[in-house]
Amino acid sequence: MIDLASHYLDEIRRQLRGHKRMGDAAMAQLEDKDFFATIDAEANSVAILVKHIFGNARSRFTDFLTSDGEKPDRFRDREFEVLTTSRREVMGWWEDGWAIVFATLDSLKPDDVLRTVTIRQEPHTVLQALNRVLAHYAQHIGQIVFLAKHLRSSEWKTLSVPRGKSEEYKTGSPKGFTRGTYDPKA
Repeated sequence: MIDLASHYLDEIRRQLRGHKRMGDAAMAQLEDKDFFATIDAEANSVAILVKHIFGNARSRFTDFLTSDGEKPDRFRDREFEVLTTSRREVMGWWEDGWAIVFATLDSLKPDDVLRTVTIRQEPHTVLQALNRVLAHYAQHIGQIVFLAKHLRSSEWKTLSVPRGKSEEYKTGSPKGFTRGTYDPKA
């Protein structure tokens, strides 16, 4: 019999690693200045989105099983304040946040999946909390990819099946394509 809880934990790790890879690949295409560009006054920059993901990861995944996922020392609104920093610092937040996420995920056992954790004083099973974070991070990484694609315009290298290559992809992998990255020169 399949141990569904073990399978679930493996799958959530796989999904989150895939989303991180997509964010990595999008941000690798950006110039330093692109990290701080916005498309309008209400939009977030890549740097702000990364700062928010880091703040969320630190809060949600520190003492994941034993404390509320909204830590008293998290000031979420500050995560969305315009900032002047460096690409290096932004990428540090990115890596530090993911390190916390994956360390916590790696510590979870199948018996933990149905345990109750709290987020903003509301009970969630571990499964619900992880699904919540998967959807949340997917949304923001999608925004990062959108911004990177917009900012790089004709210089953008697709992270998926390139336009005009779908039929070729059906019969095998088109030249230069590997899951999550595409290099037309390969």
